[in-house]
Amino acid sequence: MSAMSSAPSGSDTGTIDQAEVDRFGRIAAEWWDPNGKFRPLHKLGPARLRFIRDRLVRHFKRPEADLRPLTGLTLLDIGCGGGLITEPMARLGAAVTGVDPAPESIEAARRHAGEQGLAIDYRCATVETLIADCRQFDAVLCLEVVEHVPDPGAFVRLCAGLVAPGGMLIASTINRTVKAYLLAIVGAEYVLRWLPPGTHQWERFVTPDELARHIAAAGLGPAYAEGVVYDPLADRWSLSPDTDVNYMVAAAKPA
Repeated sequence: MSAMSSAPSGSDTGTIDQAEVDRFGRIAAEWWDPNGKFRPLHKLGPARLRFIRDRLVRHFKRPEADLRPLTGLTLLDIGCGGGLITEPMARLGAAVTGVDPAPESIEAARRHAGEQGLAIDYRCATVETLIADCRQFDAVLCLEVVEHVPDPGAFVRLCAGLVAPGGMLIASTINRTVKAYLLAIVGAEYVLRWLPPGTHQWERFVTPDELARHIAAAGLGPAYAEGVVYDPLADRWSLSPDTDVNYMVAAAKPA
């Protein structure tokens, strides 16, 4: 979820649903357990990282073969949780800030980064706080967060405000389709038990067209979308033209 001081207890805003924050806070100790409650995010990791790296390398015209192609760039990971994506971004060379409104998640992220010897600026905060501090970053990530906020349009607008001119916003979320309901909620939460029941609310899922409109209204774009699909036989996620369930979007801010 979002940026610099924790969300007010028991309150909701356009970008914060405190019940969602509390839900993730209660299971924060499991962030780095690849077989725990966050197993789906661990399995999603390689596909998400490929999309992010490819989009940023191309946008900022960095050498494809460079092991640290994001060196010199500032990057913000909104809703960083325990740092599953934040840490790889630091390893790719970016100066990374990770923010989340759940203090338990930030504590888990700081502890793990310290064990890895990574210097990451983790903050228990909201996007509103970073906006108030006039912060901007070359790249802003917002992964698996949009479907958890009460007002996606307002949230995307704030996220876009944190992107520096010439920078890029990258988001990932879940499409609002019957297929997504069957796979992401019925399948993942109640049949396979990958996620705790109630993790997702279908009515909060956002279609690619809706997200593209929010992004355009925030002054970014055009949005590039790509799906992320699961192969049950290989137990692997991969990028795909199919955006019916999980998908990722990248959009640039004019220089």
